[in-house]
Amino acid sequence: MSASAGRRRTRLWVFAGVTGGLLLFFGANAHLLYVALDAQPECVEHIKMPNEGQPAQFRAAKSAC
Repeated sequence: MSASAGRRRTRLWVFAGVTGGLLLFFGANAHLLYVALDAQPECVEHIKMPNEGQPAQFRAAKSAC
């Protein structure tokens, strides 16, 4: 095998690795975007108004129900 054939093979592996990494990166981001847009949380029970004199409890900032 000549030196130029070895370099060509190395460049091919580097190109394949970079291409694979970019495909993985963009595929993962596309999946996260799809899941974020597809997920719609159901209405859950929450405190409508804060109770005075009670320990602090979490409530929805803006009710969708």
